Amino acid sequence: MDTAIAPCECPATLHLPLVSDERAARQARHVAARLLAQEADACPREVAEDLVLIVSELVGNAVLHAAGPYALTLSLERGRAGIAVSDGTADLSGKHGDTRRAEPGGRGLKIVRALGADLFVSPSGRGKQVIAVLTW
Repeated sequence: MDTAIAPCECPATLHLPLVSDERAARQARHVAARLLAQEADACPREVAEDLVLIVSELVGNAVLHAAGPYALTLSLERGRAGIAVSDGTADLSGKHGDTRRAEPGGRGLKIVRALGADLFVSPSGRGKQVIAVLTW
């Protein structure tokens, strides 16, 4: 696994290429939680819990709705965090395949916004990045 975590400086930054299957969200949660625990002085516990949920939702959406490869970048400084999830699908429209899914879903980005994050989508290489910024 090619995980890079910058030393405990401001901002602390993590970049992680993710597995290209349903294990990606779990992998991303685990590594994000580890960084947030290492940087506990920069981020209150309740905010860290929200950040791990945001990571999980963004990575889950990427795996469900976009092609790989996937990657997570998390940048943390006192009072602010940026989460970028990269995927291999260049479509920025936000429309994905068959919207009449039988299984429950479709609440991921609503959850991210309800937690107070600002959301952005940006072209990146052969795909895009979905970026969430949370301040506290």
